[in-house]
Amino acid sequence: MINLKQLGRTRAQESTHAIERMYITMRHLFNRGFYKPMGVSGETLRESLLTLRPEIYGTIADEKVELDGLLYVIDRLPKGIEECRFINLTSDEGYANSHFKPIVPPKRRRNCYRIDEEQMNIEITRGRSEIYDILTHLTFLFVESHKIMRRVIIDEEGNVTRDWKKLEAAVQKPQLDQIEREIALTHTSNILGRTFKEVTTLYPKFILPENEERFLHIIYWLGKLAMDETINNNKRIVTFSPVLRERLGHHIHGEIWADGIKKHLLENNLMHRPIHIISANMHSVMNTIFSPEALANELEKKGAMEIYENLSDSGNGQLRSKVMKVALENGMKFLEDTSGTNIDVQVFDTAKLKQGFRNPDFVGKIEDEKPVLVVMDYAFGEQAYETMDELLKPYNIEENEIHMNVASISIMGKAGILYGGKGDIMIPSAHLFEGTADNYPFVNELKKSDLEGNGIKVVDGSMITVLGTSLQNKDILKFFQESTWNVVGLEMEGVHYQKAIQAASKLRGSISEDVKVRYAYYASDNPLETGSTLASGGLGTTGVKPTYLITEKILEQIFNS
Repeated sequence: MINLKQLGRTRAQESTHAIERMYITMRHLFNRGFYKPMGVSGETLRESLLTLRPEIYGTIADEKVELDGLLYVIDRLPKGIEECRFINLTSDEGYANSHFKPIVPPKRRRNCYRIDEEQMNIEITRGRSEIYDILTHLTFLFVESHKIMRRVIIDEEGNVTRDWKKLEAAVQKPQLDQIEREIALTHTSNILGRTFKEVTTLYPKFILPENEERFLHIIYWLGKLAMDETINNNKRIVTFSPVLRERLGHHIHGEIWADGIKKHLLENNLMHRPIHIISANMHSVMNTIFSPEALANELEKKGAMEIYENLSDSGNGQLRSKVMKVALENGMKFLEDTSGTNIDVQVFDTAKLKQGFRNPDFVGKIEDEKPVLVVMDYAFGEQAYETMDELLKPYNIEENEIHMNVASISIMGKAGILYGGKGDIMIPSAHLFEGTADNYPFVNELKKSDLEGNGIKVVDGSMITVLGTSLQNKDILKFFQESTWNVVGLEMEGVHYQKAIQAASKLRGSISEDVKVRYAYYASDNPLETGSTLASGGLGTTGVKPTYLITEKILEQIFNS
């Protein structure tokens, strides 16, 4: 009799092997300089993705087109990419100073440029993880496009179904009324192998102000280019610019970014003060410190969490402006990124605060003892090592090395949870690197008990740093969940941050060996639960409470240190 557990482990091993194959292949293709995703050169990527069947890509291995996965990918790629046959990955090569207008995907901050009708350039400034992310999404997109093609081509001459002809006619109209739209969606549902209800439910999520029929256009262009590949052998091509291939891994953007921060600290006489680095978003620390003063009247009528929810609503610009104004008047400086890392920074000189945070003795401290907060926006994957490694190095000026007095480093982020649901909190005790035996245990200043008792589930254990969240499937995650590694969640940056921190503190001596570290994550999804993956949508206000609970605890420890 076959052992079911053994079968599951075999499937997990098969999936792990598929991820390894994908990354080896992507590196090979990058060194080669170009490849055809739906040709022989892209075959290994396609086969590996279909073997994996990642949760985020839903029914990629089925004949019907995956709609939630399509929306997830489209939100992370530049508008119009479905129309382009040539996709060129470049470094920052000066397009910002040209007539080309940058296209920034709504869910990924990266500059993209539509060069002409057939070519899209995508700037890579965040390292290898960004390349892996894009190539995985493109592979998914092209696999789905060929599903569309196979459902509409009738014969070898390239004759197409009536459904396709009707869709083609609909996208050529400048505008559709409700009846015409529903007729077009009926034909589209047949092409996709989906119900009319499924298609009409997803249709509004693709709408842009300038293109209400974007969903129909995306399906049409994906099918059209796939048909052109099959009938006329006009393959889509992904290329990597020579400058990108030369620069990758050299920390060019990270060094410029870090030097800008250290220059600001030096010019404002802050390098010798206790510096606390926080990797978080660009609003929670500012809102936590300055809301009590900026929104005193509002706080009399509402609780702090309700105010934080209001501040998280993009429609409350006036409320946000109030907090920002008070922050800028009381010691906060905003350093907008110009390096290409896409990581903005806030520097808080707490000596300019009227009162501390949950520390009544703060006011009596001398200025040199009052902390300086350096809050950096989220890094992406391997970029976390590049930025933290460069930031912790001494600042070289006139042949002198000036070391920052780094007292603590706190990392707050989103992660997938294996024991819980959206909005729950994970407190790691170690980071494990997927696909290797590399492990980074550490003493976390944040404890499970610090965050319990607030109506949110808190779990602690190991976190696994994955090569890409878009490559995870249930078999791999189940293996980690049930293994002795005691894994509670997955994310993309923890190992890279900790590797840089350990190198700077234990080996290089760039910062104190006793630097305190804090890691806490709130759950963006549970990839083991159907309907709870990243593709099922954002957190909404569910993420507000855990975000601010973690922020408050980090600040409380910093101000009382």
